[in-house]
Amino acid sequence: MKRLPDTPQLPFQEHYRYKSIRVIAGLLRKHMTPSEQRLWHAIRKRQLSGLKFLRQHPIGVSVVDFYCHEKRLAVEIDGGIHLRGDVKERDQYRQELIESYGIRFFRCTSDEIETDLEGVLGRLKELVAAR
Repeated sequence: MKRLPDTPQLPFQEHYRYKSIRVIAGLLRKHMTPSEQRLWHAIRKRQLSGLKFLRQHPIGVSVVDFYCHEKRLAVEIDGGIHLRGDVKERDQYRQELIESYGIRFFRCTSDEIETDLEGVLGRLKELVAAR
């Protein structure tokens, strides 16, 4: 297995570096980005095709932005930092690892959430209807 590349820490992560993945997921729930909050309000309480989504859900040693257990689907929102080469490489590694558990991925950018939320929700609905 290839080595996981280093990525910059978020401001609150340094203090919690040695906490369990469940504790980190809880902290990420408290510090959601505006794009994550916007998508969360659109998919929570079974608003998307009657499916239950969890936010900042731990899978293995990673935390995905949103997860639907019924469809085995992880949803990730890529912000500006995800355009950096080293972060892209880390994201690809995480995605491959999580997909090896039989979980599908849906990726969108924070810009897409902010400018075309209905389009993102439409693509997500198509994906969950296809399976």
